[in-house]
Amino acid sequence: MPRPPAEPLDLLLLPTWLVPVEPAGVVLKNHALGIRDGRIVLIAPREEADQLIAKETRDLSGMLLAPGLVNAHGHAAMTLFRGLADDLPLMAWLREHVWPAESRWVDEAFIKAGTELAIAEQLQSGITCFSDMYFFPEVVSQLAHKHGIRAQITIPVLNFPIPGARDADEALRKGVALFDDLKHHPRLSIAFGPHAPYSVSDDKLESIRTLVAEMDIGIHMHVHETANEVEEALREHGERPLARLARLQLLGPRFQAVHMTQVNDDDIALLVEHNCSVIHCPESNLKLASGFCPVERLWEAGVNVGIGTDGAASNNDLDLLGETRTAALIAKAVSGSATALNAHRALRMATLNGARALGLDDHTGSLEVGKFADLVAFDLSRLAQQPVYDPVSQLIYSCGRDCVRHVWVAGKHLLDDRQLTRMDEEQLIASAQEWGRKIGSKH
Repeated sequence: MPRPPAEPLDLLLLPTWLVPVEPAGVVLKNHALGIRDGRIVLIAPREEADQLIAKETRDLSGMLLAPGLVNAHGHAAMTLFRGLADDLPLMAWLREHVWPAESRWVDEAFIKAGTELAIAEQLQSGITCFSDMYFFPEVVSQLAHKHGIRAQITIPVLNFPIPGARDADEALRKGVALFDDLKHHPRLSIAFGPHAPYSVSDDKLESIRTLVAEMDIGIHMHVHETANEVEEALREHGERPLARLARLQLLGPRFQAVHMTQVNDDDIALLVEHNCSVIHCPESNLKLASGFCPVERLWEAGVNVGIGTDGAASNNDLDLLGETRTAALIAKAVSGSATALNAHRALRMATLNGARALGLDDHTGSLEVGKFADLVAFDLSRLAQQPVYDPVSQLIYSCGRDCVRHVWVAGKHLLDDRQLTRMDEEQLIASAQEWGRKIGSKH
């Protein structure tokens, strides 16, 4: 165990259970976690921690302290489109409803209101880091900075004009400028987000390949989301979308393949060869009838799999704990094995695997000395969580996001006993309702 630090701690947390995620499968009972200058500086048995001086001590009896959840894929501002068009297949949902609504409504004011609503919902759900793939990324970065959350902000790139960029070249230029502005930010990182293989041409993808090599940043992309996407690519180009991306030299350790519901042995071989990550969005895939990502096969092959909520317009919530439970249950059904994606592995997928996919695993995703204190305390003391035999199984299979009691990002207390500390919940609700009235009256 590390020696007790000589200087006073900023904060000492005393949970009943501490789940570091790394090393895997470990549950520490009656341990303490100490924080100084936003980072974890101590994990030790309670009796050792009792000897320490701390500016603040929090008794978290009955609670499980875990790394903050990492929502590795979403479209934050689309929270304002929650429930606008439901029970439709992907392309009908996009072409007939979402894209027209975006064309009409999305501007900087929409992005601000929707992103703030999403940040608040995610904090209340135990999410300390999110990846956002949406328009006006500079506005999103300002809001993530203001509200204290960690984020990967991806620069959307499509072949056609989008809100905030007249063409792909302008989007790329703005992305490079935003990267330069944020490259030393402790909580914000940038990636390029070409929308999908069917919506971005080879020349634009080649430009992105050149830029990411120079900037050493990630590529975040919807890939193999539906069977139709793969079939059309084979018909038009004679190759599967992932194979095309490999030919264009886009695949690599920083490539984040979102959805991947259509996976064959050749696809897995490419993912393994290039050490890519897959971002699993089970509830969105279910709701849009897009298919099933074969998580257990990917995991057994050695592919890193994180998890994302997708946007609230196709989910319809930003509840990563619920998403993780769904992922664990689907993995068992798809693989035909009740042992697939057990509770500890599911929690790892929602924390450290997501951080690794985003290139942030040196900073967050597990409770280790030296990492940022991105933490969530789940309350397991309530009636619906009794009795507790295995706290991690209880977390994944019995808890909802209403069990989230406290959230810290880089040691800052952003959710205190379920109350947002930096955001006005009533104001956010009023703003969302006003947007809903406007959008609903024209839809």
